[in-house]
Parts: sequence; C-alpha cells; structure tokens
Amino acid sequence: MRILIYSYNYYPEPIGIAPLMTELAEGLVRRGHQVRVVTAMPNYPERQIYQEYRGKLYLNEEKNGVEIQRSYVWIRPKPNLLDRVLLDASFVVTSFMPALFGWRPDVILSTSPSLPSCVPVALLGWLRACPVILNLQDILPEAAVHVGLLKNKLLIQLFTLLEKFAYHSASKISVIADGFVDNLRSKGVKSDKIVQIPNWVDVNFIRPLPKENNSFRTAHNLNGKFVVLYSGNIALTQGLESVVKAASVLRHIPDIVFIIVGEANGLQRLQQECLDCGADNVLLLPFQPRKCLPEMLAAADVGLVVQKKNVISFNMPSKIQVLLASGRALVASVPDNGTAAKAIRQSGGGVIVPPEDPQALAIAILNLYEKPEKVKTLGYKSRQYAVEHYAFEQALNQYESLCYSLIANRRAIPSTRVTKQEV
Repeated sequence: MRILIYSYNYYPEPIGIAPLMTELAEGLVRRGHQVRVVTAMPNYPERQIYQEYRGKLYLNEEKNGVEIQRSYVWIRPKPNLLDRVLLDASFVVTSFMPALFGWRPDVILSTSPSLPSCVPVALLGWLRACPVILNLQDILPEAAVHVGLLKNKLLIQLFTLLEKFAYHSASKISVIADGFVDNLRSKGVKSDKIVQIPNWVDVNFIRPLPKENNSFRTAHNLNGKFVVLYSGNIALTQGLESVVKAASVLRHIPDIVFIIVGEANGLQRLQQECLDCGADNVLLLPFQPRKCLPEMLAAADVGLVVQKKNVISFNMPSKIQVLLASGRALVASVPDNGTAAKAIRQSGGGVIVPPEDPQALAIAILNLYEKPEKVKTLGYKSRQYAVEHYAFEQALNQYESLCYSLIANRRAIPSTRVTKQEV
C-alpha cells in the first residue's frame, strides 16, 4: 500500500503525537508499505521552529524509509489568539502543495489536532479518489473550550463547523478510548464509522530496567532515593503546581525526590513555584534525548500522571501507556470519572487521587514510599497490562487491517455500480 500520513507533529519532536506517528509510519514501512508524511517544521513543545529547520519554506527528508515533507508554519513561543489562528491557517496553506504533488496514496491517515487540516485532507482525498482515516487524539473545539483555551464565540462556531465537516468527510474515524466513542455518537456519528484503536507503546524499547547502575540516577545523584517522576508537557491541562506543593509537604523526608522533566518555559514557571513553596526536593530538568527515555523512566519508583479538574473526561494522555510499559507504579492526580482514571484502574498498576489536591497526592506518595512491596506489585501489573493491551504490534495490525479494508471497499464500489448498470 501507499499510505500518506498527514500529521502536524512528527519526529524529532519528543512528546505527544509526534513519537506515535513516527512509530506508526516506520512500522508500516517495515511491513513493506510505502509511507509519506506531510508535516510541519518541528516546533513542539518549545513552540519555536528547531534551529536546523529555520529559514525554510519546504524541506524534504527521509528517515528509516519514510518520506517526510515539511512545510513552514507561523509559530510563536507565547501565542495569542491571532497567533493560534495563523498557526493553523499556515499549516493548511503550506502543507497542501507538497501533499498534492507527491505520489498518489491508496489511503490517507490524518491526525487531529490540528483540526483545520481536515480541509486540505478532504480535498486531497477527493482529488486522489482515496479513503481518509481521521485519527482523533483529542476532540476540538470541545476540549479547548473546556479548559479555557478557546473563548472567542466566532472561532468556537468556526471550529464546531470544522469538526462536523471532519467527521462527515472521513471514511473512518479512529479513536483512542471509549470515551471518544460515546462523544462522537452523541454528535450523530454512526457507530460503524468509528474504530477504537488505543494509542500504543513500543514495549521492546520502553521496558523495565533495574534501578541499580542506572545512568540517570547516577548523573543526578539519585542513588538510594525514592524517585517520583513527571515527564511531559507543562501546560494549562496539567496543573503541575500541585506536584510542587505536594513535594513541599514531603520535604522533611530527604529520601523522597521529585523530578519534573519538560520544556524550558514551563520549567521556569515551576522554578518560581518551588521557591515560593520551599520545595527544595524538586529537580527540574529539560527533555532528555529519546534514546535515554528507558533509563530515565527506570530511574523512577513512581511515575506521575497529572490533570486539572476542568480537563474534559475523555482526555487520555499518551504518557499512561509509556509509564505502564516501564513497569513502574503510577500515581494519577486526575478526574475520577475520566478516561485516564478508568485506564489506570483497569491496569491495576496505579493509584488515583483527586486532581489539584496536593495533600492527597503527598499522602499517596508517602504511602507507596512506606510500602515498597506494593510499589513492586503495582509495577508488575503495569508492565503486564501494557504488554497485553498497548503493545505497538497490536495497534499496527489494526491500522494495517483498517487501511486494507478501506482500499478493498473503494475498489468494490465501482464494480457494484457496473453490475447494476449491466442488469
């Protein structure tokens, strides 16, 4: 098959959708398919185009057999409303030409966010007469409105229309959790159009490693410490100030150390919070190279998942699969009725506490610190669940089968019409 992946985020961006789409593209290539990726110049999470990609309108690359077509986007480190509109608009405009003039795909897989890219994707699918799979990693504008990112009524109406158009124009919609299914059905999307394929993790790459002789622990003087790790985005939906405040509650126990790994701007904000709270047991670090990720995760005794109270219920952070695969206990400060809490409960590998409640978070961590056998049990269940439910090969099988079925259906439609005409 010839598969076009239309994704705003891709390698070398270290978190979020980018690693997922990179693994999917390269996995399909290893199975003998021809894969082309239309994407933006890398800029996430710093919201600045990476140094080596600046000053370019277009750039073609090849990595591990995947053809990558990059285009310029308007991006600012601290975007206002106009900047956000220009970001989406610029990707819609600049990405279409390389997408159009590449080879003809058999199927297109588009990720959302970015929602406005559904317009060039639908046009491309029509021009090339090929099916489109819409992969929903989040549901916009609903999620953005819920956390206060999107307040302009005109833009909300525009994005609502785009959302309806995206669902209507897609041949199939792949969603990452059952909460998405319920949401789409409530909006009139037919059940047979929805396919649930959870996000995945490469369980051969992310795997349990010993804490002893761990290079990350050694480099940061963590040997003998009980390490609580958060690694990922530091944004409005996380509320990592609660983690800093929980750390300050436990600062009288010198063996407990909190590590927060993220982008520079977010770390600067948290540094002030640490000073205000007297949380001298928090170590703030920049993102580590992806090759170092297994060692970093293995350095932890506990991995954190953090969300604010107002995060919409179907939000499912991709870090959950990664933490589970690392074979570590999880503590999740998330809404009790949300998709994240449900997934962690089902895994048996973590503890749920109320969001934005530093005292509850501190108590949960202290409880695990005092019960090392429970930490081991939770870690074992985490790994087992990840292997059984989130292994990459399972997701790859499902996406490959979905692509084949859509291509088969497309080829069958003309022949059916001919038969009717002949009769």
